[in-house]
Amino acid sequence: MRIALIGATGFIGSAIRQEALSRGHHVTAIVSNPARLPAAQGLEVQGADALDSQQLRAVLRGHDVVISAFSGHANSDVYGYYLKGMHSIIDAARATGVRLLVVGGAGSLEVEPGVQLLDTPSFPEQWKATAEGARAALKLLRETPDVDWTVLSPPPMIHPGTRTGQYRTANDAVIMGDSGPSDISLEDYAVAMVDEAESAKHRGLRFTVAN
Repeated sequence: MRIALIGATGFIGSAIRQEALSRGHHVTAIVSNPARLPAAQGLEVQGADALDSQQLRAVLRGHDVVISAFSGHANSDVYGYYLKGMHSIIDAARATGVRLLVVGGAGSLEVEPGVQLLDTPSFPEQWKATAEGARAALKLLRETPDVDWTVLSPPPMIHPGTRTGQYRTANDAVIMGDSGPSDISLEDYAVAMVDEAESAKHRGLRFTVAN
């Protein structure tokens, strides 16, 4: 499978890149600065601006799927920058017909029917702009025709750990454990994302995973 990966050097993007390469997929890493990521077996590095849909279209053509691990954290306007990037990415996927998988946010997951995590009093203030951007991007995808998309939201806690290859799934609700919301290792989140790239079980849906 030919996988294009936006944000291939980030926290989650790096794990997805490593997981996809370990399965023998061809990965095209789309990065703003190609010098940051040396080419390796199965890995092609392409420089492109995620906010430039025309540049993305040129790179995406010929791929089976594009995974977006795009993040707005490096910009002072996290919300606006992220949404601008997602508009560009969605437009490029739509124009090229390449299936789009998106690293979503946990904030739009429900903690009880009709109540999203982002709207609870305990949601951390420093993550609100990021979560609001991810929620808006999910709404945009649901309202955009002719895009083959899936959003995979992590649980509230995702951290480096152990790759077990096992995880639980749910659609729009936080997966709960005995002592509260469940978490997931970064490695198993990457497993779930590449599994979805291979299986396409959640087309046109958002889902979440947890250990």
